[in-house]
Amino acid sequence: MSTDAPITQDVMTIPRKLPEGPVNLVGLTRDKMRDVLIAHGTPEKQAKMRVSQIWQWIYQWGVRDFDAMTNLAKAYRAELAEKFVIEIPEVVSKQVSSDGTRKYLVRIAGGHEVEVVYIPEEDRGTLCVSSQVGCTLTCSFCHTGTQKLVRNLTAGEIIGQVMMARDDLGEWPEQGAPKDETRLLSNIVLMGMGEPLYNFDNVRDAMKIAMDAEGIQLSRRRITLSTSGVVPEIARTAQEIGCQLAISFHATTDETRNKLVPINKRWNIEELLQALASYPKVSNSERITFEYVMLDGVNDTDDDARRLIQMIKDHAIPAKINLIPFNEWPGAPYKRSSNNRIRAFADIIYKAGYASPIRTPRGEDIMAACGQLKSATERARKSRREIEAETRGAP
Repeated sequence: MSTDAPITQDVMTIPRKLPEGPVNLVGLTRDKMRDVLIAHGTPEKQAKMRVSQIWQWIYQWGVRDFDAMTNLAKAYRAELAEKFVIEIPEVVSKQVSSDGTRKYLVRIAGGHEVEVVYIPEEDRGTLCVSSQVGCTLTCSFCHTGTQKLVRNLTAGEIIGQVMMARDDLGEWPEQGAPKDETRLLSNIVLMGMGEPLYNFDNVRDAMKIAMDAEGIQLSRRRITLSTSGVVPEIARTAQEIGCQLAISFHATTDETRNKLVPINKRWNIEELLQALASYPKVSNSERITFEYVMLDGVNDTDDDARRLIQMIKDHAIPAKINLIPFNEWPGAPYKRSSNNRIRAFADIIYKAGYASPIRTPRGEDIMAACGQLKSATERARKSRREIEAETRGAP
């Protein structure tokens, strides 16, 4: 199979004509922040120190007001306020499930909207982050796949989702407070809207910011990137990000996976498994997660379970299999496998020596499956527009 075609999708990350006005510092790497500070008048000899100071205020303390950065000279703070801003995505709506799951719809530049989901658990709090507006992959079981791809998110829009959630959780520490290892937001998963490996550079830069020791300080082991199988970028993920890897797998034959995850037509199961076997971070302590959504009568037979095990064994991939009961959405072409079928599938995997946790469905009462809130909001807006149009047209 030829892989000569470019990996990156032909979409804009930012508008081609940059808006005039102050520069947003959120999402800039340390080197880029240094460059823009120098370009806007900061003496080169001071730039590295200024980056470190500003960085801590933004990412360690969650400060958005330059005037509050008290270890900077007052005149310099005023200068920064004229030339720069510290802006993150705007929360359009927030829903809280009976199980504590929080789902946010946030607005980014250009008026586009993406979803962010926070899932609290006993031993962690996981934030599911989006990397694109819509998606190009059209996976048939995924609600986001029904929404056309608009553009990639910038690094600032990606890390801004993390900052927004910390705002909502009240989790920015006070300056000088003792370090608290107990976090409400302890993990990030890139499993929201979009394919992260089709927006690699911005995802990488955002996650480097999340891992930075003078900022949010998340361990690379607490960040998981989920891909549908962009094979040429998998090794690069280990080398340039170093995070945990999850694969949106979902089928054990090319015929079925072609339907569920169409990217399989470009890089089939065998090519994907070979890339996973070579993943530089793979070890028994850092296993690859195989995500497997359970679809009634589609991919949930005992034979599917046995084929899945054999594939992983044949390629010697340290792995765990995360079984996901399908989160049904209006008009979905599939049904969730029965609880008994899911348990039987899990039992086969477990007896073969692999962890096979069954993910507890979360936030079903607020339609927490990816893409659902955005679609529901757009439907509601359309209804309001129609009502207004009918009202204007009434005699």
